[in-house]
Formats: sequence, C-alpha cells, structure tokens
Amino acid sequence: MSDPFKNKTWWLIGASEGLGRALANEMDARGAHVILSARSTDKLAQVASSISAATIVPVDVTSKDSVMAAWDSAKDADGVIYCVGAYEPMPARDWDADAVEMMIETNFTGAARVLSHVVPAFVKRGDGHIMLIGSLSGYRGLPDAIGYGASKAALMHLAENLLIDLKGTGVSVQMANPGFIDTRLTQKNDFKMPQLMQPDAAARHVMQAIDKGRFETAFPRPFSLLFTLGRFLPRRLFNRLFG
Repeated sequence: MSDPFKNKTWWLIGASEGLGRALANEMDARGAHVILSARSTDKLAQVASSISAATIVPVDVTSKDSVMAAWDSAKDADGVIYCVGAYEPMPARDWDADAVEMMIETNFTGAARVLSHVVPAFVKRGDGHIMLIGSLSGYRGLPDAIGYGASKAALMHLAENLLIDLKGTGVSVQMANPGFIDTRLTQKNDFKMPQLMQPDAAARHVMQAIDKGRFETAFPRPFSLLFTLGRFLPRRLFNRLFG
C-alpha cells in the first residue's frame, strides 16, 4: 500500500491553530507538501515557519469568491482535509441568531463550497482523497450545542453521501469525529470535558485513520463509544445520560 503522504500534496483548510496546526506538522513529518489555508495570514505564516514544504493560501470559507480563488491555487492537491471549526456554547433558550448562522456557515456550508470545486475535479481526475473532520457531538442532539452540533451532523451526513456517490471513481472519502480537544474553542466550556485531548494526540488519530483507510473513525475511546453506540439507545435514556 502506497504512503498517502510521502511526496503528496494536501490542502489543509483550518490550518492556523489547534488540530489543523498539529495535522500540518504531522503531514510535514511524513514527507507531504502542505497547502495551508485559513483566514489569518499571520497565523498561517507561523505554522509555515516550522514546516519544510508549505504554501500559504488564505481563505474565508464563508465567501464564495475567496474559496474560488483559493481553489485556483490548490487545485493540484492530491488530498483535502476540511478541519475548519467555529463554536459557541449555546442552549436553545439563549438563541443567538448570528452565532448559530456563523457556525453553520463555517462548519458545514463552507465545506460544501470547498467540495463544489474539489469533488468534480477529483472525479474527473479519477483520483483524490477527502477527509472531513466532524465531531462526536454530531451523532445525536446534545445540550448547549445549538448550531455546532447540527452543523457537524450535517457535515458527517455529507461525508456519507459522498462515500456512496463516489464509489468506483477513484476518490477516497473519510470522516474523523473527535471528542474534546484542548483548543481556544473548548476553553469556552465551563464544564469538565472527559478525555480532553491535546491537538497533537488528536492529529495522530486522524493520521492513523487516513493510513488505515476506513471511512469513519471516532475517538478517543472509551468516551467515543458513548456516542457511536449511543445512537442506538432509547432517546430518553441517551438524553438522561447527557442532559
């Protein structure tokens, strides 16, 4: 089996910090050329400074024009990782319309904008690799996750659609669904987060998933089992566990 990273070019969207930055370092160590994308050019420059083969391509995934321009610079990539994340903890009773729409626009609609370029190009080429970063929160409804949980669930559903439709095209589709990762986003939480991971550890899970080639990976265990198996629990019992 060929190495999916050595001498390959990967477009990493959401590369400026957290899991994205850790993935950039992991891919670089494996011999990949990494196209680094996010909104902040300054943060991308910091990431690129520690990577041997990197190209900076700023992008705002909420802008159709920005995505189109970024794709023009990244269209020769062998693989794409969509690792963008926007998060505001919020119960439905405190609904903030701007924040909810921002999470959906960033976490899901932005991915659709990117994939509107990536998928046709990869299918035409007959080769390519797509990895979408979902979340354990996308498996079932959770408290205080209005906007975030729905956007990640939609992204995960999109990955399932792609898996079915792209069978036989030569395009590989995967999704990785992590639990809590210690980033500026989870630092907004005011509760204890089980099995909180450091970004480097989470990145290694994603890299191993790509190596193994399986479609769906949820981590870390055993915490992830509460969600993957929890899909089959009676809703009242699941809500009692997390409510």
